[in-house]
Amino acid sequence: MELTYLRTFREVARRQSFTKAAEELGYAQSSVTMQMQKLEREYGVALFERYGRQLRLTPPGEALLKLAVQMLELYDESKEAIGKQLDGAVTIGTIDSLAAYYLPPYLQQLRLKHPGIGIQMLPDSESNLVNKLKEGEYDLALLLDRKPADLSLRSIIIREEPLVLVAPPGHTLTLEEQIQLGDLNGCELIVSEGSCLYRSTFEKVLREHQVSYKIGFELGSLEAIKHCVMNGLGIALLPQIAVEEELERGTLASIPFVHPDLKFHLQLLLHPKKWMSQVLLTLIGLMTGEDSEQVNQRLSESVQ
Repeated sequence: MELTYLRTFREVARRQSFTKAAEELGYAQSSVTMQMQKLEREYGVALFERYGRQLRLTPPGEALLKLAVQMLELYDESKEAIGKQLDGAVTIGTIDSLAAYYLPPYLQQLRLKHPGIGIQMLPDSESNLVNKLKEGEYDLALLLDRKPADLSLRSIIIREEPLVLVAPPGHTLTLEEQIQLGDLNGCELIVSEGSCLYRSTFEKVLREHQVSYKIGFELGSLEAIKHCVMNGLGIALLPQIAVEEELERGTLASIPFVHPDLKFHLQLLLHPKKWMSQVLLTLIGLMTGEDSEQVNQRLSESVQ
């Protein structure tokens, strides 16, 4: 007998409905019905009875539910225990700016809580992150986007991540109280690679408003972009977390520019069928400021 049947049985008992259980589990109702019929044949008793439209467990069904919950919990505990014995690993796909300026403190905290865990952090493009997460190459992915990157994935919005238009100190645009799109006409941009989502969005905004611009340099390194800006070679739109230290030191200056289409969110993506180990729950909890129970609740709410 498959554990899947017991999981389905537990969900039907919780929801008191074949239809609601099917919706929650992503099955066809006929599949839920078939599984429950096989379960009843396996035990040789009726597990459910109907009172009008209400579905209830029979006494044997109540007894099986208690045992099924214990069996499923024991199975999940066994997976967790084996994972700990093997030390395990967490593979994180993310973009360069988050790999360099956001994730390191959380990974340090994770290692303190789980000293034996192996961690792989692999910078990648936004499109590759989504595809590799779907294929199971990443346990989770972190990126910046204006909307959920893929509706088939679980998505948790961690926070809004501001973008800042930066220039060398003393640049004329940094001396204004507020600038508009038209003030950027003829600007020379230093940009990241073409696959960068906030770069492509910024260029789209400029084109739609007929603001002329020139790409001075296209660089694959955020540090290289910042140093080119410092040396007066152009201006750049970058995540605020990537330039906070330079802004504080005064080696870069911010241009007072905002636009509604340039609001991005830091998103955490997971495969909907991903088994959530305690290590993963811990890492997500560190980033969201929640405990494991709250994280599980967030994950259940994030299924599209």
